[in-house]
Amino acid sequence: MQRPFDTPPTTHMVFVGLAMLGLVFFLFQLLSPSDRTLVSRWGATLTQSVAANGDALAANSSNALVGTAAQAGRGMGAEARPSGNPLQAANAVMTQGYGVGSHAPAATWGAIDLAIDGDGNGSADPAGSWDHPIYATHSGVVKVTPNSYPAGNHVWIENEQYRTGYAHLADFAVKGGQVVQRGDLIGYIGSTGMSSGPHLDYQVWERHNGTWVNVNPLEFDVLGQ
Repeated sequence: MQRPFDTPPTTHMVFVGLAMLGLVFFLFQLLSPSDRTLVSRWGATLTQSVAANGDALAANSSNALVGTAAQAGRGMGAEARPSGNPLQAANAVMTQGYGVGSHAPAATWGAIDLAIDGDGNGSADPAGSWDHPIYATHSGVVKVTPNSYPAGNHVWIENEQYRTGYAHLADFAVKGGQVVQRGDLIGYIGSTGMSSGPHLDYQVWERHNGTWVNVNPLEFDVLGQ
């Protein structure tokens, strides 16, 4: 119970605070002018340091957000979309079209077959096709499947929006999990799996609402080299 003349605890704290402020002011007055200048400069320097650190923190936070956004969109530049001929050869020829023969139904097996016209007669030449280099047509991550059926030695290249398939390879030039860019060497033409001769079975898939949909490779400038 508080007696009539007792001072509340809060009042004591106020008195103590005022006394300390008075003591600081008194000590400051005892300093020489040069010492006062030093203390003032120290206070200003401390204030500037705090402000600078705050600016640096804000800048670092901004850079971190930009870096995160860039990482989230990684792989979705112009090279993410398939483009060009995976054989990169002016004498590449198409030996089977999309959605016909062994490429039907297109929703599952849609692809085109490519080979090399080595003797210039307009038709595929087995001798010119064997071991011809195969190149990635877009950027993505590699998945390698050796000795599969019916695709034989097979490579997938996949990113967030597209994936391409390369079948019947004689040998691989990449490993699973490897990141490639358009134009990187990935393998060589062969006749592994269910195949009647050396050629490349080339597929393109596009993601729609989370589902992979087989699309015609000819829509991606395959014969434009």
